[in-house]
Amino acid sequence: MKNKALVTGAYGFIGRNISRHLSENNWSVSGIGHGSWSKNEWESWGLKHWHTCDITIDSLIKYANNPDLIIHCAGSGSVYYSMSHPLQDYQRTADTTANVLEFIRLYSESCKLVYPSSAAVYGNAKSLPIPESAELQPISPYGVHKVIAEQICKSYAEHFDIHIAIVRLFSVYGSGLKKQLLWDACNKIRDGDLIFFGTGNEIRDWLHINDVVTLLSCAGKYASHFCPVVNGATGSGIKVSDIIREAMKGFGVNEEPQFSSIPRTGDPLGYIGDITRANNWGWEPQINWKIGVQDYVRWYKREVL
Repeated sequence: MKNKALVTGAYGFIGRNISRHLSENNWSVSGIGHGSWSKNEWESWGLKHWHTCDITIDSLIKYANNPDLIIHCAGSGSVYYSMSHPLQDYQRTADTTANVLEFIRLYSESCKLVYPSSAAVYGNAKSLPIPESAELQPISPYGVHKVIAEQICKSYAEHFDIHIAIVRLFSVYGSGLKKQLLWDACNKIRDGDLIFFGTGNEIRDWLHINDVVTLLSCAGKYASHFCPVVNGATGSGIKVSDIIREAMKGFGVNEEPQFSSIPRTGDPLGYIGDITRANNWGWEPQINWKIGVQDYVRWYKREVL
């Protein structure tokens, strides 16, 4: 009999990719959350069942189907949204996490939970690379709400013996992601607009979605009442200007990008993750960032042009 997994937020970029990965590795996967897609679409992403609903205890009772594992991908995914809609961001992140944990406590005690958190919990780190033991100093409501969700997870693990693992994801990218830096950059390059926000010297640790899903899957094996926390990163930082130059190559544009020198509110200057803990689990990233960016540009050109 196949093990059963529930992916909350399975319509989202990470949710659909982890659903497919689990399905390809002999899991029976159900998904719940928001999103309008056809049965053929959600089945193509590995889902055996899909239910459009809020993440509440009642919906989990109705649709979770006694899972062995929950990957809780539902929640806010945008620093900028949290700046304009802080209450809704809190509800999407902290409230849904509390509902999932309370469901496990009351109705599915043997179920493991993997919570994809964010490097935004670190804020402007004092040194790079950032270890998981670094002080948490978020500089956006998004980061604050991720910290709160992590604290709720740790409380339930400690007090109710729920087996949990937290993965702090850095800059996730990959084909199919229609937001954030690469999507915005490709739109601007297509339109001949080569002026970008920031200085271009901002440093990010870019983790391809293929590496994200293998780490989340690995985390499920290490979930415990100790609630281990690992960074989801590559251990290397790339300047935003270099990412954009690589994307421009895919369009055959040889000009230099220009930058407004205006930073985005809530954006840290630099992120590089220390991945020693994840390495000790036997995981390591496989996708080189240049290959990943070129794959993204090819997907974008097929999708949009």
